[in-house]
Amino acid sequence: MRQRPGLTRPHTSELDNLPSCGDAQLLAVEILMMANKTKVLFLCTGNCCRSQMAEAILREVGGAGFEAFSAGSHPAGYVHPLAIEALARRHISLDGQESKSWDEFADDPVDLVVTVCDAAAGEACPTWPGRPLTAHWGVADPAHHPGNDQDRMELAVRVAERLRAKITAMVQLDFSSDRETLKTRLDHLGDI
Repeated sequence: MRQRPGLTRPHTSELDNLPSCGDAQLLAVEILMMANKTKVLFLCTGNCCRSQMAEAILREVGGAGFEAFSAGSHPAGYVHPLAIEALARRHISLDGQESKSWDEFADDPVDLVVTVCDAAAGEACPTWPGRPLTAHWGVADPAHHPGNDQDRMELAVRVAERLRAKITAMVQLDFSSDRETLKTRLDHLGDI
């Protein structure tokens, strides 16, 4: 299993205390930064469209401070072409992403779990280690939208834009805030 400790970002003073030894110091800084990323898990039932888009968008806008993952309670086994095309139009790639079960993350601490579909929000989720914050940002499912292919693609693009707005606002939050304040702010992002 992957190890994802829920740590805070290093303070500049922590980095200053590292011994100066060229490449070894750079490696130590890189390890500290990797260990101190805010780990976010996006959930939806099939993990083929909305949560996949959210994962890719966070990878794009989150910078070095975030690590993005996605999963589903009943993974579809593929990334939906609507998600791929909607994000390709924004020059965001889903290369390397795959549909996976949330069971893969059952033993791995994450800092934040965000459900992006109402079905996953209503399911009995696993008990996540490390007491992560949770939020629900329900967005429509382009993969099951009635209408023709053009209607579904238009919805997929709107969903991608809405997820990008939520995630862009999320990365601006102060994750060192107290849990109650941060939870309230994360929940308000569901209204965007």
